Amino acid sequence: QVQLVESGGGLVQAGDSLNLACVLSGGPFSGYVMAWFRQAPGGDREFVASISWTPGTKYYADAVKGRFTVTRDSAKNTLFLQMNTLQSEDTAVYYCAASPGPARLVAGSFRYWGQGTQVTVSS
Repeated sequence: QVQLVESGGGLVQAGDSLNLACVLSGGPFSGYVMAWFRQAPGGDREFVASISWTPGTKYYADAVKGRFTVTRDSAKNTLFLQMNTLQSEDTAVYYCAASPGPARLVAGSFRYWGQGTQVTVSS
């Protein structure tokens, strides 16, 4: 049973940084694609960033490109999302997601989800 547990959210000011973490269990995760999504109040769950467990291929949404960085620590089964220069538009619940194989970068393609962590950016 694959389980994902996020942490690291909080309330910050515009321009600040946060580093989200997602601890995975129930692997192995070779061949998996991991991703971060976010959902603002009243909005759809939107793609933020993804990384393949091996070989580490990354993709980013245009809105976060150059500000956010997705990484993973294979030894610790942990996924990270370093978020810099945060803006009020980044306010959302952030979710970690996993797919056992190649996936389209939409929420419906990911089988496993964490419970989410709230990120609030005040302007």
